[in-house]
Amino acid sequence: MSLVVGLDVGTQSVKLVAYDAATRRVVSTHGHPLELIAGDDGSREQKAEWWIDAIRACFAKLDAASRSRVVAIGVSGQQHGFVPLDAAGKVLAPAKLWCDTSTQLECDEIMEAAGGATHCVEQAGNPILAGYTASKLPWTRKHRPEVYAQLATILLPHDYVNFWLTGERWMEYGDASGTGWLDVRTRQWSPELLAATDADRKLIDCLPPLVEADASFPIAPVIADELGLPRAVRISAGGGDNMMAAIGTGNVEPGVLSMSLGTSGTLFAYADHPVVDDVAGWAAFCSSTGGWLPLICTMNCTIATESVAKAFGFSTRDGDAVMVGTSPGAGGLVMLPFLNGERTPDLPHARGSLHGMDLNNVTRGNIYRAAMEGATYALRNGYDALLAAGLRFDAIRLTGGGSHSAAWRQMIADVFELPVEVPLQAEGAAFGAALQALWAHERANGREADLAAMAREHVLIAPGLSVRPDGKSVPAYQASYRQFLRHLDGAKTFYASHPAGTA
Repeated sequence: MSLVVGLDVGTQSVKLVAYDAATRRVVSTHGHPLELIAGDDGSREQKAEWWIDAIRACFAKLDAASRSRVVAIGVSGQQHGFVPLDAAGKVLAPAKLWCDTSTQLECDEIMEAAGGATHCVEQAGNPILAGYTASKLPWTRKHRPEVYAQLATILLPHDYVNFWLTGERWMEYGDASGTGWLDVRTRQWSPELLAATDADRKLIDCLPPLVEADASFPIAPVIADELGLPRAVRISAGGGDNMMAAIGTGNVEPGVLSMSLGTSGTLFAYADHPVVDDVAGWAAFCSSTGGWLPLICTMNCTIATESVAKAFGFSTRDGDAVMVGTSPGAGGLVMLPFLNGERTPDLPHARGSLHGMDLNNVTRGNIYRAAMEGATYALRNGYDALLAAGLRFDAIRLTGGGSHSAAWRQMIADVFELPVEVPLQAEGAAFGAALQALWAHERANGREADLAAMAREHVLIAPGLSVRPDGKSVPAYQASYRQFLRHLDGAKTFYASHPAGTA
């Protein structure tokens, strides 16, 4: 009657999922909100102590009987954050987060020192983007020199939580690949990119050892006692939130494509070999399972449908009803939903646009459908790049707020021409961390455990929400998607010549 716990240390909150593997039942889910320090320069930071306080609060909500049954804990954390420690393990400054954009200048400086973005991809598989950890180091050297002088260890958010739980410092390959320094092909640190970050300091000495995905460590006795947990609890390697969400949606073997329909949209897939794009069309990450996790992110997904709904005075909860009477292709309307600019394709200065309006098709139902279709086509465009890289998929695992729309689920199935499934467990990252903890615990106890088999056993699909492509709608979407691509080509040309605000 043992339990495994998954912790997801996000930007907005910490979530705890306690899972009984024997009964395949989540017995408890708890959360605690987090604050955010936001600056006018684009900085976004949190104090590492806030994460620990939130974890304490979550465990305090878990009843004592459940806490006594815990045998293993896995930690999922927001990727790319920078937690600086001194030699004694003291946190030296607030953690700069994945959404911190104050370091764009430092990104450019690192890539220039490394010989350009293309050379960065050649060296490590990814360019240096503002969210990645690498650019946070020279920023700290410039703006917090006293912190940089005392820096002894570089940790990511989930690494720091693991350090607090165990007293030991380590990284695993999945989250480490989001630093910008890890060569995802060889799973080794890139000396060139570390030197490009700081040519005068041996940064590799600040990086903790890399461990395999099935590694685990004993909880520190003092932390076990504080949280009311058995001292025999093991802490698994953990990983970044996308890596853990992949486990939590069963995306741990070839053939499954995970898709999240949130404010932004993401696509990620398991690969058994490095999948690097020469022009960085996707993030070439490692997984936290021993494989690789190519990931595509679009900046405009539910934000597009929410914006249209707000403009017409209805809630997205009523969006499916608003679209009744419309049909695939939105009566000829095509929306490029780039309200935030766009990351995939790389159009940071782009703006949204609506094409194909005539006297008959400008209705709120068609415009709302065009927003939904445009967000879906943008993801399909990224999917085409994965297909061109040789990846193939049997099904889509759909999560995020958009997955609650029956119309959107069917649209995804029709546009991607794949069956769509919705996992029963909504907290994918925390649940994935719990499954990784279960896997590592089994292996630490000398039992053979295959993570793919475990995912097939424990990742359950919500009954009644699965859909398959509709043969009548697929051709209509194919024609509309071709129109989207033509307008997209025009936007690429336009925004390359006319950055936003200069047209």
